[in-house]
Order: sequence, then structure tokens, then C-alpha cells
Amino acid sequence: MAEEKNRNQSHPDDDAESSPDSEAGLSATALSSRVKFEIFGEEMIEKRVKASGNSGRVYLPPDWVGHKVKIIRID
Repeated sequence: MAEEKNRNQSHPDDDAESSPDSEAGLSATALSSRVKFEIFGEEMIEKRVKASGNSGRVYLPPDWVGHKVKIIRID
């Protein structure tokens, strides 16, 4: 029931006309460069990716080993 309520609520960013970005004169491509994800899960950790050779690395808790995770870049 609570999930349905959350899905039906409007978010201020959903209406581009009332967004401060649209008033600043940004183009449509600038407004659509970010997307909204809705994910249901067990736990969330926010960390910075550290350099590791020619790649990046994020360390997670050992009890997460073997579990499925999803990574979303937020900046």
C-alpha cells in the first residue's frame, strides 16, 4: 500500500516548467541529462570511487560478498 502511495505522489522535479532550471534558460538536453531511478533494496552505502590502476574501486562490506548490487553514479 505504501509503495503505491509513493509511486502516485508527484515530485517537484517532474514538472520541468516549475523547475528553477527551466527559468534559467537551460536547453532541453541539459534538463534531460539526469534520470530518476527508483530501486527497492536492503541497504545503501554512499562512497567515493578511488583510483586503482587504470580503473576505479569501491570497497564494500564483507557480508555483501556474493550478493547482487547496483551502482549508480550520482555526480
